[in-house]
Amino acid sequence: MPKGLKRAGIAALVALALYALIGFLILPAVTVRVVNAKLAEYATVPAHLEKVRFNPFTLELELTGLRFGEVDGESLAFARLYANLQVNSLWSGALHLADVELEQPLVDLRFAKDGALNLAQLFKLPPAETATEAPADAEEGPFPVRIDRLAIAGGKLHFEDLRPSEPIEFFYDSLDLDLANLSTLPDGNAEATLSASNPAGGRIDWQGQVSLAPIRSSGHLQVTDVALKTFWPYVRDAAPLDLEDGTASLDSRYELDLSQGTELRLSDASLKLAPFSIKAADGRPLLKLASLDVAKVALDLARRHVEIGEVRSQGLEAWAAREADGQIDWQKLFAQNATEPAPAPVPAAEAKPAADAQTQAQAQAQTPWQVLLQDAQLRGAKLHLADRQPKPAVALEVGPLDLDVSAFDSLGTSPFQLELNTAIAGQGRLQVEGQAQLQPTSAQLKVVSKDIDLRLAQAYLSPFIRLELRSGLLSSDLDVALTGTEPLALSVTGSADVAQLHTLDTLKERDFVKWRALAIKGLDYRHGKSLSIDTVNLDQPYARVVINEDLSTNVKELLVPQPPSNEPDSPPLAIRIGAIGLKDGSANFADFSLRPNFATAIGQLNGKIGTLDNRSKKAAPVEIAGKVDRYAPVSIRGRLEAFDPLNSLDIATSFHNVELTTLTPYSGKFAGYRIRKGRLDLDLHYKVEQGRLNAENKLVLHQLELGERVDSKDAVDLPVRLAVALLKDTKGVISIELPVQGNLNDPQFSVMPIVWQTLRNLVLRAVQAPFKLIAGLVPGGGDNLDQVSFAPGSAELDDSAMRSLDTLADALKKRPELRLEIEGVSARASDGLPLAEQRLEREYRTVSYRMLQRRGDKVPASADELVVEDDDKPALLEGIYRDRLKQQPPAEWKELDREQRVAKMREAVIGSWVQRPTSLLSRKLAQDRAANIKDYLVQRGGLEDQRIYLLDVSLIQGEGNGPVPTTLHLDAE
Repeated sequence: MPKGLKRAGIAALVALALYALIGFLILPAVTVRVVNAKLAEYATVPAHLEKVRFNPFTLELELTGLRFGEVDGESLAFARLYANLQVNSLWSGALHLADVELEQPLVDLRFAKDGALNLAQLFKLPPAETATEAPADAEEGPFPVRIDRLAIAGGKLHFEDLRPSEPIEFFYDSLDLDLANLSTLPDGNAEATLSASNPAGGRIDWQGQVSLAPIRSSGHLQVTDVALKTFWPYVRDAAPLDLEDGTASLDSRYELDLSQGTELRLSDASLKLAPFSIKAADGRPLLKLASLDVAKVALDLARRHVEIGEVRSQGLEAWAAREADGQIDWQKLFAQNATEPAPAPVPAAEAKPAADAQTQAQAQAQTPWQVLLQDAQLRGAKLHLADRQPKPAVALEVGPLDLDVSAFDSLGTSPFQLELNTAIAGQGRLQVEGQAQLQPTSAQLKVVSKDIDLRLAQAYLSPFIRLELRSGLLSSDLDVALTGTEPLALSVTGSADVAQLHTLDTLKERDFVKWRALAIKGLDYRHGKSLSIDTVNLDQPYARVVINEDLSTNVKELLVPQPPSNEPDSPPLAIRIGAIGLKDGSANFADFSLRPNFATAIGQLNGKIGTLDNRSKKAAPVEIAGKVDRYAPVSIRGRLEAFDPLNSLDIATSFHNVELTTLTPYSGKFAGYRIRKGRLDLDLHYKVEQGRLNAENKLVLHQLELGERVDSKDAVDLPVRLAVALLKDTKGVISIELPVQGNLNDPQFSVMPIVWQTLRNLVLRAVQAPFKLIAGLVPGGGDNLDQVSFAPGSAELDDSAMRSLDTLADALKKRPELRLEIEGVSARASDGLPLAEQRLEREYRTVSYRMLQRRGDKVPASADELVVEDDDKPALLEGIYRDRLKQQPPAEWKELDREQRVAKMREAVIGSWVQRPTSLLSRKLAQDRAANIKDYLVQRGGLEDQRIYLLDVSLIQGEGNGPVPTTLHLDAE
């Protein structure tokens, strides 16, 4: 072998041996020493590399036992790192690694409270030198690397973040990654597989392709049973929501491209939450979910487009409330975290790139997200709703609720289908089915409700009326059409029913309005324009009308005064009701201003009211019948314009056989007497044409009997009993007609005061001229039946007096409850002289009777039977003069002849009696006159003697010497 060749061979062997020595022994040892020295110099925590192995022939490098941190507290470590460098890296222009293996890597990633990252603080690096500015045409790019296979086995990741209000910590203890053909060269595409598991049960699986230049990736990602509580503090700091329970799973195919911005597309994605529960920071529950499955999801981040194929939810339970200030509690929760600190000023050097990024972000933000939801089903949901604005607060339980939504587009340019079926407050049901659209806002819905509890509306009624809704169930079958919101274009058609409505007057704790059922058919409502109803049928309606002690009504006192409204007046709503039907209705009327209180009931009301239309002048027919106090029939018939009754009205109301005892409070207050017995017939006919009233009121009282007297300051000062007796006929009937006319448009005109005044005037005329009233009951009756005239000194009835008494007797027979009172009268001026003459005649008989008795002559039984002859009277007159006048005749009379002397004595005796009349004789004359009148009326007139009373006589002076009238009075039995 040539010497040169041999020396070359030896040199090659020596070089090879040296290469091997350096590669196998020296280089690893030096590397370990240098690395550890640098770690000691720059590492801020204990750091150490245990071993380096290098095969200079196969270019395989192995690092073992690298650790940053204390034992069992490492921040960064791995058990083994293996790399196989390929020789072609020298000429291929890229670092080519055939195989890279990393075993048991450990990363402890920690963020401190101030945001400092522990890994960024592992080294104390020297200040970086100012980099030389690269040429303008130089293209920066990643260092060219090709890795045929990259594997990570048994990796561990510990993450801790102290920045949130609550620390976040999680741990993955089994992380495996396998990459094939990873490259930083253009269009390099690596196949990748990743799996990681959490000791708590969560797992991540990934299969896909990765390109680093440009950065692209696509594949399949699965996240299984991730406990949301681990990451929830991030959400908690953004919104004050506390997570009670939550597990999520995600499965999706994806495509990511960062070459021209951020492009992310998801396809065939699915998300599952089961279970999920959150509450407010104060412990209030907000949302619970048994399960939520979202499937067939596609997302395009660049286009801001999401398409959801299927949503399935089970057991959703949510709580929401409107607070006293009108805000929704959820809204207030998020508003608490809405205030963000202002962003820090951007350095000038970074201003232009930041502005460009901001412009790009703003441009992207101008494109709205579009969410397409193909099919969503919500089953078994429960909503706990509350409204704390009214007092008391309103609580509403909704559910179990089923909701189906399909073909929903968040842009709102196409209609979507909606179907809702839920319970309301336990017993009520609500079904909604149809389609709606957001832009422009429109909806066509079928709304069916059943037994919705109207008591839910109590708190909203209380500010306006003092009324308690004790019960009420709403059912409806409606078609709702919404065609716009500005202005609101809403129409509702269909039917509605309200059953078992019962309202209570909360001031007096008594029934106000109620009914068994209210049925509305043919409903057609056009918002702000018209309300049309074909029929309204009321079954067993009831109402209470009360006049209180202060004369106010129960309706007025129930209304809560409202402040004046500043809203402009809108055109009146066109209202049309085809017909109103009443079945078995009733009402109570009470008047507590009376003592005793008055109350009556109207029942068995049946009938109907015809078409009511505020746009038409055609009057509606009315036909209603019922009973007052169960037995007295009442009817209301006619026609009226309900919305303008002063224009046209023709109503006839009839009450028959109403027991008058129910009116005792009114008779006691206004008449001063209770009613013991009687019945009432009342016929009212009111006609109005263009404000002109023409009313006929006919009042018929049957067998009216007044009871005891009642003290009342409002009672009329009239002899009511007499008025009743004057008006009552032989059958016990009082019939009164009270017409009323006037202009209802005149504010001074009022119907009832006129009716009462007319009635009062009628009674007043009757009691002030009762004989004139009863004279009209007899054909040819005169006006002077209240007096019977007698000749002076006489008690005998002449022909004229007898004719007058005959008329009076006939009239009294027609008024059987009247009694006649006769007041005998004697007038001194008229009866004085005749009575004195009659007394003188009695004196003649008395004196003569005594003389005959003294002589023993035979005399009649009484002096009144004795007849005194005229020749005997002068002698008797002499004695009478001396005895009665207690004096002797004057001496000058002796010069007179006998006739003159007798005349003088007679004149003196009679004159003394005329000047000093004897009341006994006057009373006797007056009594005889009264007695003769009674005798005539009883014997000739045929009246019962019990109806005629003789009053104490009157002795009066009188005037002249004409006939003496005896006064007659009428009174009631």
